[in-house]
Amino acid sequence: MKDLSSNDFAKQSLAQAIEEMKSLQGEDFSINTINLAELQRRTGISRQRLRTLKANGFKYLPHARTGRSNQTSVLDGYTAIIDNLLKQGVTNSKVCMQRITEYGYAGSLSTVKRYISTHKGLVPAKRQLVAPQGSRGHRFITEPGEAFQMDWGFAKVIDPFGQEFNAACFAMVCHHCGERYVEFFPNARQENLFIGMLHAFAFMGIPRYVLTDNMKSVVIRRDLDGRPVWQKDYESFMDTVGFYTKLCKPRHPFTKGKVERLVRFVKENFLAGRQFYNYSDLNEAALEWCMFHNGQFSRYIDDTPDHVHGSACAEKLSVLTESESIKYFLCPERKISFDGFINYEGRRFGVPYSYHFKTVRVCRKNDLIYIYSSDFSELLTVHDVTWSKRDRYCSDQFPPLVPEEYPTAPITTVVRQLEAETPALGFEKFNFDKEVPSND
Repeated sequence: MKDLSSNDFAKQSLAQAIEEMKSLQGEDFSINTINLAELQRRTGISRQRLRTLKANGFKYLPHARTGRSNQTSVLDGYTAIIDNLLKQGVTNSKVCMQRITEYGYAGSLSTVKRYISTHKGLVPAKRQLVAPQGSRGHRFITEPGEAFQMDWGFAKVIDPFGQEFNAACFAMVCHHCGERYVEFFPNARQENLFIGMLHAFAFMGIPRYVLTDNMKSVVIRRDLDGRPVWQKDYESFMDTVGFYTKLCKPRHPFTKGKVERLVRFVKENFLAGRQFYNYSDLNEAALEWCMFHNGQFSRYIDDTPDHVHGSACAEKLSVLTESESIKYFLCPERKISFDGFINYEGRRFGVPYSYHFKTVRVCRKNDLIYIYSSDFSELLTVHDVTWSKRDRYCSDQFPPLVPEEYPTAPITTVVRQLEAETPALGFEKFNFDKEVPSND
């Protein structure tokens, strides 16, 4: 009976019941003729289970299939996708679920969680986190439609040839409701900042002021009184659009934490394991991602950002109207090279030869590049956005013929051209068949 002594409750109750029956029956007790009905009443174990235990000498044996697993799983065919995400450091089960659902996965989220928990060895080691500091601060709160927050984020992109380059992510969020807008650019130049802000204003509206950090494209320095000295182009941009800018204290995320958290959320959720062909494709997916999350319920506002932004914030926001002055910020200026090209976003596009000025205005809308004259009076040409590094020519980039002059008066001067003489050979004097001129 020593084999029955165990921490398991069923084993202990069975061993205790047998000992009690043995003490009551004394020498008449036999394990082979034990009363199973009485044993069932004492232990609560079914009669069929007791018969099986009696055949095994009342020993609990392991199940025949203990340690085995199913040969097939609902995740079969999708594990390679999850493994690649885990190797990239993506452990968010919802992100993994979303990626494999695009390829036809029809299982549950719990199955994905169990797979991730048993394959944590694929995740690269993280750096050691610093112990949290026990600081306490007051959150910065604004009224509906009063302020937006904006910031840049960066991510590394690996092209098909294995080369790495940085992609800039412009993010803007409403400080009151959390309505968000995200757009990607090849770089974080000031002209792309203006384009991203105008696209965000067209999507969400124009607030009273914008919260940002001390960007070089926004502020140059501060004067002796501590007031910011704005960059001249940015100051002109503020006056044209009609908003103010407030600068946040460095290394103080309590005032601009929403947009910093949004940039982190874009990196961990939207960009996690993402593949794309070009920036147009990436921005289209980013806009769909923003619209999806703007419609999700938020516990912070106890509503969806779309509903709060459209009801409370929209009453205080201004609507962006596309005017001639706005076009100058949407279409940056470019110089024309000697061979008739302009450089935009790292690629060269041809300009018609008939345009005689030195600069043009360029903008990208979806999958097309529009080239305007410097005063927007004429649309010069349109190019497809192929995102290839090869030069893009336009049909009339070079003149068809070189200019040639023709006579304007009758030609009276006549000259004669002779046939070129054949040079004499060394044995020509021995040619007796040649006619000799006579002296007569």
